[in-house]
Amino acid sequence: MPPPKKGNYRPQEEEVTRVKLPRGNETIGLLVARLGGSRCRVQCLDGHERVCRIPGRLKRSLWVRENDIVIVEPWEFGGEDKGDIIFKYRPPQVKWLRNKGYLDDLETNDEF
Repeated sequence: MPPPKKGNYRPQEEEVTRVKLPRGNETIGLLVARLGGSRCRVQCLDGHERVCRIPGRLKRSLWVRENDIVIVEPWEFGGEDKGDIIFKYRPPQVKWLRNKGYLDDLETNDEF
């Protein structure tokens, strides 16, 4: 067996120990489209499609692409249409969420 590569070596499969779940009025969503700037269109599990932004404190550290699973915090006013993206799930965490049934509503929507 060859020795592991040096440098940016990452194991093939990360073990999931903790997964952040939505609290309070937060919800899980699927990023549908990037709109420019720090704004994105997100299809949320509560049935609403929101235009969400990445808050300034996370703007440099949170990089998102289409089809990412994120946690959305709806705004206090205009929460049906707008919200903030506060967390992005990594692929092993998404797999864990699917296995535990948290993303079942996302797969049963007609649009997906």
